[in-house]
Amino acid sequence: MTKNWSVARVLRDRDAALYLAASTVSGFGTSALWLASGVWVKDLTGSNGLAALCALALWVPTLLGPPLGPLADLGRRKPLLVALNLGPAALLLTLLTVDSAGRLWLLWAVLFLYGAASVVADAAESALVAAAVAPELLGDFNGLRMTTTEGMKLVAPLAGAGVYAAYGGPAVALLDAATFGCAAALYACVRVREERPRPSTASWRAQTAEGARFLWGHPGLRPLVLAGGAALLLSGLGGPLVYAVVEGLGRSPAFAGTLYAAQGAGSVVVGLLSGPALRRLGERRFAAYGIVLTAVAVAAQAAASSESVALVCGAAIGTGLPCVLIAALTAVQRETPDALLGRVTATAGTLMYAPTAVGLAAGAGLVALVPYRPLLVLLALARLAVLPLLRGPQRAASASRTDARSPSDANPA
Repeated sequence: MTKNWSVARVLRDRDAALYLAASTVSGFGTSALWLASGVWVKDLTGSNGLAALCALALWVPTLLGPPLGPLADLGRRKPLLVALNLGPAALLLTLLTVDSAGRLWLLWAVLFLYGAASVVADAAESALVAAAVAPELLGDFNGLRMTTTEGMKLVAPLAGAGVYAAYGGPAVALLDAATFGCAAALYACVRVREERPRPSTASWRAQTAEGARFLWGHPGLRPLVLAGGAALLLSGLGGPLVYAVVEGLGRSPAFAGTLYAAQGAGSVVVGLLSGPALRRLGERRFAAYGIVLTAVAVAAQAAASSESVALVCGAAIGTGLPCVLIAALTAVQRETPDALLGRVTATAGTLMYAPTAVGLAAGAGLVALVPYRPLLVLLALARLAVLPLLRGPQRAASASRTDARSPSDANPA
């Protein structure tokens, strides 16, 4: 029984455990800084809009995944990951000088660079994990990474707020810098043998296009990535409706935090189960079942008349939504040649996560115009309309990940 349990399978693998620990530590620091930076700006300026720029500065670099992705394919990924953690750690130390509204530009600049480094680091980590972790453990690892990420979102913001309240913003920056330094040390301990990639003669634009072209032309990856983007678009549309659901239950807006916590708990659970589920179902069916579960939960939320039902629906949404994301990332790692893996991962991340912002903006307008219950039902039906994207063969023929050459090496631009 323990043999097939995701936690045991990953933790028995030394390198997988080190990657997971590094991701958890850096995720803690990121989540702590995300909340504390907004509070910091609010205290210095009194402006809600300026405080919101902190989250925007962290998020905007995700739109730059395609052009940033090639950075993860230029050299060996292990040294790159170490550097991408030590660099932000040094940058964060500059925030010790932010003591007035006039210096806030430095905070936003650091957060933007921090976000850009995270995009490249995620792509490099995905590629290195695919090389260092046994293929049958990839689903387990990605699920557990989702579990730890969501777990940190529940714990780290409270820790960051506590440190900020006690010692101020510079202390939170020091805490985050320490987590990056710890993550760099953990990555340095990974035992992986990497060959130096052959220099590409293609232009940067051509290298960027290679990742997008491979992803779009792959019959196994394109449906999963498109389904992931559609699922997160609909999730963004439904995000602003949480407060309408809370109002419909007759509770104060603060109850939304409880619903988010239930959703986070659901994501933790699915992360623990995703490895065995992917082995049994395959990526497409696992993604489809997650989408169906989310659709049912959203429809039930429209009819929820009690807090307990709303909490169950929130947990079910948290369980179903990550399925397509875990499935897509695992498929990308398995099906992409090593030489392209960094840029393909970064491009897939942009295609899946960028629609969230569009959905949030549109949802904020819709909730003011349309009653929330019919809107939730429509969003549930729209999720079911995503399922045809996942039709087709369960797995495409795997690309050879042992081929170290990228298309640009064979056909110089």
